[in-house]
Order: sequence, then C-alpha cells, then structure tokens
Amino acid sequence: MGFVSALLGIIGFGVGIPFGLVLGYFIFIHNEPQDVKVPIIRPLHDLDSDSLLDLLDEMPLWVKTPDYDRADWLNKFIFDMWPYLDKAICGIIRSSTEPIFAEYIGKFQIKSIDFETLSLGTLSPIVHETNEVNELILEPAIRWAGNPNIILVLKLLSLRITLQLTDLQISMVPRIVLKPLVPTFPCFASVVVSLMEKPHVDFGLKLLGGDIMAIPGLYQFIQKTIRRQVASLYLWPQTLEMPILDALVAPIKKPVGLLHVKVVRARKLLKMDILGASDPYVKLSLSGERLPAKKTSIKMKTLDPEWNEDFKLIVKDPKSQVLQLHVYDWEKVGMHDKLGMQVVPLRLLTPNVTKEFTLDLLKNTNPNDPHNKKYRGKIVVEMTFNPFKEDNERFSGLLNEHMRKDSGGERATEDVPSSGAGLLLVVIQGAEHVEGKRHNNPYAIILFKGERKNTKLIKKTRDPCWNEEFEFMLEEAPVKEKIHIEVMSKRKGFGFSFKESLGHVDIDLIDVVHNGHINKKYNLIRSKHGVIHVGLRWKVT
Repeated sequence: MGFVSALLGIIGFGVGIPFGLVLGYFIFIHNEPQDVKVPIIRPLHDLDSDSLLDLLDEMPLWVKTPDYDRADWLNKFIFDMWPYLDKAICGIIRSSTEPIFAEYIGKFQIKSIDFETLSLGTLSPIVHETNEVNELILEPAIRWAGNPNIILVLKLLSLRITLQLTDLQISMVPRIVLKPLVPTFPCFASVVVSLMEKPHVDFGLKLLGGDIMAIPGLYQFIQKTIRRQVASLYLWPQTLEMPILDALVAPIKKPVGLLHVKVVRARKLLKMDILGASDPYVKLSLSGERLPAKKTSIKMKTLDPEWNEDFKLIVKDPKSQVLQLHVYDWEKVGMHDKLGMQVVPLRLLTPNVTKEFTLDLLKNTNPNDPHNKKYRGKIVVEMTFNPFKEDNERFSGLLNEHMRKDSGGERATEDVPSSGAGLLLVVIQGAEHVEGKRHNNPYAIILFKGERKNTKLIKKTRDPCWNEEFEFMLEEAPVKEKIHIEVMSKRKGFGFSFKESLGHVDIDLIDVVHNGHINKKYNLIRSKHGVIHVGLRWKVT
C-alpha cells in the first residue's frame, strides 16, 4: 500500500504542476484585460419605489424644483413680516391644539401634553409663481423641538408597564403649493404638500425607566424606518392634497340647458396612413368642463367619413362656452394623430333653433400660426341649444292643463310627465346621527342607472356636511326609476381599507318628475337614528 500511495503522489504531483502552469498562463498572461463595462442606464419610470427614494437624497434641489419665477417683492414683504407671522401662527397652533390635547389628559395615564418650544424658525418661506396658472409655491424650513411629557401605563396582570416619550425634535422642508379654483378666479381651492427632503425625527423613549433608544442598533433602525415611511407617503414626487374651497361653494354656474350636437360628416381629411387613407373619429366637449370628452365611432380607411351621430352636452354659460371639436386618426399602436380641430361659440346659437355649421379644420386656435394656412379638410355639425324650462313655467303649464281637463268635463287624472330628455340634479347636503361600530369617517355613495358617484370623506364625525351636487343626463323622464344613496365609513390601516355601511335609502323619482324638485330628509335604513338630507331636481328642455 505504501508503494501504491507513493506512486500516486508522484503521478499527481507530476500532472498537477504542468496543468497549473498552463492554466496560470492563460489566465494571467494570454488573456488581455477587458475594458470596463458601460453601466446600465435605466429611466426613472423603470425604477421601483425603494430605488427612487434612495436616489432622491442625491438629487440637487434645482432638479427637484422646476425653474419658477421668484416673486421678489412678495419675498421681501414676508421676510420683514416673518417674526410677527411666526408668533401669530404659533399662537393659532397652540390655541387649536389645546382642546385636542385636553381630551387625552387623564386618559391612559397621560399627565400633560404641551409645546415647550414651538417656532417656525428664522428662515422665512420662499414664494414662487408658476408660468401656467397663478399658483403660489412655499418652501419654508420648519424645525420644532419640544419636551412633551407623555406617559402610557399598561397594567398586565400584576405588572405595571410605563412608556414615556420625551425630547421630540422634528425638522423638515415642505413644499406647499396653493392651487386656484380656476385660473381667472382669485381664490385657492386646495393645498398640495410634499417634502423636498427626508424629514428628521428624533425622540427619547423610556420603558420601565430605562432608555430603550440606547439599545445598540435600535435607534438607527427606528430612525431609518420613520424616515422611509414618511418619505414613501409625502416625499417628492408623492404629494398630499388638502381641499380648502370646494368647487360647489365657489361661483360656478349651474346648468341652464342642453346642447344637442349632431356630427354629420367630414370631407377631404389629411392622409395619415401609408396606403393614403385615415381612420378618423371626433372628440367633442364644452370649454370649462372637467367631464371626459364624448367620442364618435371610428370610420376605417376613409377621408370622407359619414357619422350622423347625436350627442348631448350640459351647458352652464351659453354666452362664454364654446364647443370644441377635435378630429383624430385612430392608431392601433401609439399615439393617435391629430387631423385638425375647430371651435364653435354657443353665443352664435338661437335657443331651440337648429343650426348647421360647415367648418374648416385648423391645427390650433392661434390665428397667427402659419400651419393653419394648410388645408386640413372640413367638418359638418348641427347644433341646437335647448334651455331648461323654469319651474314657474312648468308649474303654470301643469295648472293650465288641469284647467283644460276640468273645463272639458274630463276627470283630472295624474299628470303624465314628458318623456323627453332631461337632467337629474342630486344634491347630497349632509347627514345626521350616523354612527359606525368601529369608525365614523362618513361619505355618501350615489348609485343610479349603472353610474356610481361619491362625495368626499369627512373624518371623525357623526353629522357630516357635504353639500355636493351630482348630474345625471337622461334620455327620458325617470318615472319608474329609483336612486340608491348609501352612507359609508372607511378607515385605512396597515395598507388595508376597512369599510362599513352606516345606512342607505332608495328614493322613488316619480315625485321629482311631477313636482320638479324635492328637498327633504330621509331616514336611513339599517341605522338607528341616522337621516340624510337630499335635494333632487329634474330639469327638462
């Protein structure tokens, strides 16, 4: 055995050395070093949320903030007034939070909650104004250092556990955008808040008298977790929008009639396809409306399409609104090509009179654009503006009908409402005494003819006030229809949404059609004492 082992060792040694030399030659001498690979460049929209958040700290401020025009005169005014504004704002914060804090004093063994130091800092906000609309952008540096005394006592069997929060410090740089209701209306409708930098939050936490934040690794873990959680919700480009003025309480005009539009045909459109044809369709809408545009059908492979399709649009201001017509070439893949557009002011129409328009298609509405000299074809539309009948006119008509029936010796029967098209307006004014088993964050749902519309959610209240109006355009009077209104409550937690029904009501619409309008309170089904205040109005042309 010794002889065999020695022989195998000699053979292995003799083979291993040449093999190692050959392998080393090819690795270190024969193969030349390769060039450094070019790093993979990926667009931002391909990055996940975690990768994007990690990059935000490395971005300079001029990348995060677009180049806006500074309002220097306003910045100077705010800089001079900032010490006084700081005291006034801090006083408002203290006075508004005192009753909230007072509700928790005495509960959960909380002894006191107070701001020891509350200041917005010496750096005044910087005001920017965009070039598009009259938005105001504020970027104040906010730092807050407080010394709260919050003690939570938990009695578990014979154990008494105390948790104390001390030395709270917060610093952040929010970006506050005040958005106007409409560009020409000098009133802000909402505030959009986002953080330009990850916030810094520092605090002390004592458990059973010992500072648990002193545990190695725990402080850094909590800091990183808080910063990442807050950043994922509010760090740019994530935003938090808070409404100030509801569009319903602003001076926005109410519906006054219906516009009947018939898209008849188009002639000699531009050739957009390779085979010398186009696949045209038309999108039409009224100016000043946020509703989605209505569309015609697509006519394949033609430059002279015939549609003859009818549409109805809600008119709120016939003196200033215009009908916008956009003709597109449908594409199966990619963006649809624009063939042309045109507008028709509603002031050119006479009420209840149909008028036909033959319009030259343009690239845009700029009269000085040389591209508008190019011929893009024509479009033919028929338009009729039908104003809504006033309530007194409707009621006088019903009264005259009764008088004619009675004078003719006929028995007065129930009026049969008009079967023509109309507009159903639903106003959800508010609710009272709605109470959920787990939470009270009520909002209302309106279900009618397959459409679903929601009011805004109001947190922590049993008597919400919405005062929101919804519109339903109908082809005929809803004499046999019901509208379903349900009050719901929703709470979010741990990434999940928990919903609960607070009651509902089904309202017959035949009385609304006969009377023109109804404004009353309805008892909610499956609610002990809940009621909802609803206003209904039926408008016909």
